[in-house]
Amino acid sequence: MALLIYSKNHPVADWGAAIAKLAPDLDIRLYPEIGDPADIDVALVWKPPPGLLQSLPNLKLIQSFGAGVDGILADPNVPRHVPLARVVDGRLTVGMSEYVLLHVLRYHRQMETMLQNQRNRTWRWLPPVDASERIIGIMGMGTLGTDAAKKLLPFGFQVIGWSRSLKAVDGVTSFHGDEHLDGFLKLCNVLVCLLPLTPQTRGIINRRTLSLLPRGAYLINAGRGGHVVEADLLHALDSDWLSGATLDVFNEEPLPPESPFWTHPKVTVTPHNAADSIPAHVAPQIVDNIRRLQKGQPILRLVDYERGY
Repeated sequence: MALLIYSKNHPVADWGAAIAKLAPDLDIRLYPEIGDPADIDVALVWKPPPGLLQSLPNLKLIQSFGAGVDGILADPNVPRHVPLARVVDGRLTVGMSEYVLLHVLRYHRQMETMLQNQRNRTWRWLPPVDASERIIGIMGMGTLGTDAAKKLLPFGFQVIGWSRSLKAVDGVTSFHGDEHLDGFLKLCNVLVCLLPLTPQTRGIINRRTLSLLPRGAYLINAGRGGHVVEADLLHALDSDWLSGATLDVFNEEPLPPESPFWTHPKVTVTPHNAADSIPAHVAPQIVDNIRRLQKGQPILRLVDYERGY
């Protein structure tokens, strides 16, 4: 069985080595060294170039490197008759919660103001805000959002969540559906976006929705760049409606040098590394799906093409 590995972001040689260690019988091919496209049974991909998957006539399984598959579904010619599976990585979940906690606490403890005071050699006491007075809103209550919500609760924050369907998480007030989105946003002192990117969520953070946040709120986007209308976010920051934004994902990646986000005084930029999968941790579930394919067993963590996750 032949496995093709392609990624725009991941070190494919490391992934190939991790998989080969578990499955030395696999014929592993690292793009662009495809060989005969008709040989490829499984494609392990992240943001493949348009038409690549369609060019593999005997493809039987598309496996994503990560939890998200929007980079695969962006190809209008992706062969939708081929099963598409994603990764559920416990380490990735921990990493995302670390990222959310880090930046929520930065904003809660007014670190940017204190760092500016240090640069100005200004000794100034800042009145504290009790965590119970901060409402942290998480958009996207899947595996990542639920774990982040649970990690925030012990600090005493009020945590609320919004998702397409109702989710029940102890200690978290849940909102769901379009009809409850506005009410959710009006409460958020810090808005954390961990949504999957689908046609329904693209551009969901825009001038209208940002205007519903309380004045002085913060945004943390570790979902996808396509969730944010970037010009609308800049307007909200420049008009002082928002106090700050932490952005790990962007509409264009790598972020172009001319982007105003690089130098904006209210923006923290990170290079799409809020949570990364480690090959040795994830390779076993990829190999397991390949073995299931070989044995005619059900593939795990299948994606619904219509929902996009």
